[in-house]
Amino acid sequence: MSYLVDTHCHLNSEDYNSDMEQVIQRAYDQGLRRMLVVAGDIPTSQWAIDLAEQYQSYGLFAAVGVHPHDSSTIKEGIPQELFSMAQHPKVLAIGESGLDYFYDLSPREIQKQSLLWHIELAEKVNKPLILHVRDAFDDLFDVLDESGRSHFYGVIHCFSGDTEEAQRALELGFYLSFAGPVTYKKNQELRDIVAAIPIERLLCETDSPWLAPQHHRGKRNEPAYVSEVYDMVAKCRKIDVEELKSILWRNSCALLGWGEM
Repeated sequence: MSYLVDTHCHLNSEDYNSDMEQVIQRAYDQGLRRMLVVAGDIPTSQWAIDLAEQYQSYGLFAAVGVHPHDSSTIKEGIPQELFSMAQHPKVLAIGESGLDYFYDLSPREIQKQSLLWHIELAEKVNKPLILHVRDAFDDLFDVLDESGRSHFYGVIHCFSGDTEEAQRALELGFYLSFAGPVTYKKNQELRDIVAAIPIERLLCETDSPWLAPQHHRGKRNEPAYVSEVYDMVAKCRKIDVEELKSILWRNSCALLGWGEM
């Protein structure tokens, strides 16, 4: 039997305070056996670790880091507290970091510096980097060049770029992960990218509680809904959902090392 995975969710969100256990149980009942709880700042990094420990039997793991929105909170480098959390055995990735020029909630130069620090942190602890990129691919590639590295170990989550940006990200070594927006009617280019990229570099996620798939659009998202992302991706790839489950299980294990069942 093949299982679902959600490689990027934010169960460490107050949106789930009233029904956390039910949300996790629904995901498990839907067939999810691995969920990566991703942080956006220092407090949610610790929260992600706490959830991974509390719900270990449900296959929860954590990623720690500071979102570009909150880059201004780490103006003097990666805090020792975050470095220590990054070495926790339940932490499988660093992030999410990156660049967000849509909201610009932190100055762009500070976002770039934070990204460089996260690249260094991921390398130090030998864990993959989770990148958030919105309206900022040109600068992202510039910062990656500036880092002096030609190949990266990580994923661009909830990919929203164009075909050329997807190709460049793949050439740099990144996986591309797709979320609810791939199900939205207007996003044909995104579906074309899903159909075209090497399937061994493809992942699915929810980015819950945000970006619910089409059938739940406008409502709170949750990991159980990743099944709808899988359905669309399987349709784009012209393969059976069960086959896609097996492929994405292997892909997620290759990136995150969260082990076979």
